Amino acid sequence: VKRYLFDDDHEAFRVTVRDFYVDQVVPEYTNWERKGVPPRHFWKAAGKLGLLSIQVPKEYGGAGRGGFLFNVILTEESRRAGIELDSFRMHTDITMPYFLRVANAEQQSRWLPRLVGGDAVAALATADVGAGCDDKALTVRAIRDGRNYIVYGSRTLACDGADADLIVTPVTTNPAAGRDGLSLLVIDGNSPRLTRGPKLDKVGPRTRGLAMLIFDDVVVPAENLLGEEGRGFSYLIENVAQERLSIAVNSHATAVKELHDTIEYAKDRKAFGAAVSSSQQTKFLLATCVTDIEAGQSLLDRALVAHESDELSAADAAIVKLFCTEMRDRVVDRCLQLHGDSDDMPQFHPIFAAYADAGLSPTYGASSEVMKLIIAQSLGI
Repeated sequence: VKRYLFDDDHEAFRVTVRDFYVDQVVPEYTNWERKGVPPRHFWKAAGKLGLLSIQVPKEYGGAGRGGFLFNVILTEESRRAGIELDSFRMHTDITMPYFLRVANAEQQSRWLPRLVGGDAVAALATADVGAGCDDKALTVRAIRDGRNYIVYGSRTLACDGADADLIVTPVTTNPAAGRDGLSLLVIDGNSPRLTRGPKLDKVGPRTRGLAMLIFDDVVVPAENLLGEEGRGFSYLIENVAQERLSIAVNSHATAVKELHDTIEYAKDRKAFGAAVSSSQQTKFLLATCVTDIEAGQSLLDRALVAHESDELSAADAAIVKLFCTEMRDRVVDRCLQLHGDSDDMPQFHPIFAAYADAGLSPTYGASSEVMKLIIAQSLGI
């Protein structure tokens, strides 16, 4: 089904992004996977090309372009190239809005030029050990001490924990106030007494830089408080729709990529003297995949239009995230079946990596069960 989201500027940007990925990322992506994080020169190159600065105002070195559709192109083209850039999405889609919408002018002048140029990598530290996705149960504490906060506790970042320079960290500043006691601090990744555990070996994308962060009485200047003390929870909720939309975009783009590759594989692979694609069962499986993907595309594009108009509700974001992540799981599972016996396939064949991550994608940005609860609440039940 033809899409009508993108204008000529978007499509010109798509060509630039596609060439960048093919020329500068794909040739060295295997090394990224071995090391577990994108190299620093990637961030500098992306910054030089303007990929980190699309929505950032011009006075801070950005392009000053509104809207989320450029971010969508960054994700779609990464999956088309066969690379997983979760750390990139963490920087541009998930963390950058806090610097654009919550940070004051002094903070923006201090941080945005570094983020735009690739001199600093940003991350959001919301995955608390023991708290899961319950932001109200976060255990990292911050005590005001004159002009500073003293931060203590531990947290596991979803990604970029091993390499981030500016870490947006929800902290509890008033334990007795519940959600109204949560605040956001930007913590420098080089702060004394901030310890990074080793990069964690995990299922799924291998370039996310997942690592434990331990705050052992870390001194954070009070001027690094984002917004007002006690409003951290509301700031997180304000950005959750875009976070889940970003996850949905990535999931859908992955399904498209795996279906494309599987169709080509089925045409080339022979079984019992005939191409696998000639089998009626193969045709049925692939037709089901296409139908799932097209349904997801329609749902996703409607959500993107709503988001561009600042009209995407939390419930609508939950619907699109729920459908697209679980659709990705279904599509990749069917595609894996068509690859047949794995004895003649390399250990890290892309279909295996896609399969490993597909089962996890419904848990990103809170599980499918949480999405269903949000949707049910919107129904008044």
